[in-house]
Amino acid sequence: MLNQNILENYQLKGEELAITTYPDPVLSRKAQLVTEFNPQLETLCLNMLFTMYKAPGIGLAAPQVGISKRLFVSDVEYRLEEKTEADGRMTKFRTNFHPRIFINPEIITKDGSTVFKEGCLSLPTVYEDVKRSENIIMRFQDLTGQVHEQNFTGLEAICLQHELDHLEGIVFIDRLSSLKKGFFKKKLYKLKGL
Repeated sequence: MLNQNILENYQLKGEELAITTYPDPVLSRKAQLVTEFNPQLETLCLNMLFTMYKAPGIGLAAPQVGISKRLFVSDVEYRLEEKTEADGRMTKFRTNFHPRIFINPEIITKDGSTVFKEGCLSLPTVYEDVKRSENIIMRFQDLTGQVHEQNFTGLEAICLQHELDHLEGIVFIDRLSSLKKGFFKKKLYKLKGL
């Protein structure tokens, strides 16, 4: 899906973007369709991948960096590992990269049910069980505008549904009971000093 230039550069180059946190209004707004497939879009996607890996996270939607566009990036396969340097310092490094870019995504079919403890880069310190579909077929465009349809299962299906929610103006606490949502909203407001 990614062209060779991106495969060579997504982890080496990029600008770290500021991650928007709840309750910023962009997170509750339905994102706009991407209509221009150009070098600026490629740069945004590279920067989003760079930001996602630095965070670290397994998915990042454009509204999470303050851009109300229908796209997100993900990588559920990479690993964050540690090694001891010769001088005794511990350093972290990432391996097993499998970056994905999804533009104007939509779920065509879904089935099954699973519950997974989710977190979100835009909702720091919040983790809670969320019910999702176990299997999905998603239609999406790549950086050239070409349309793809693909089946996703397991953690990848969960991640893609979470990121697609961001494009609809939904954060995962919106899927919880009103009592739990209220509790987490108070916690997040307190973190922001509101």
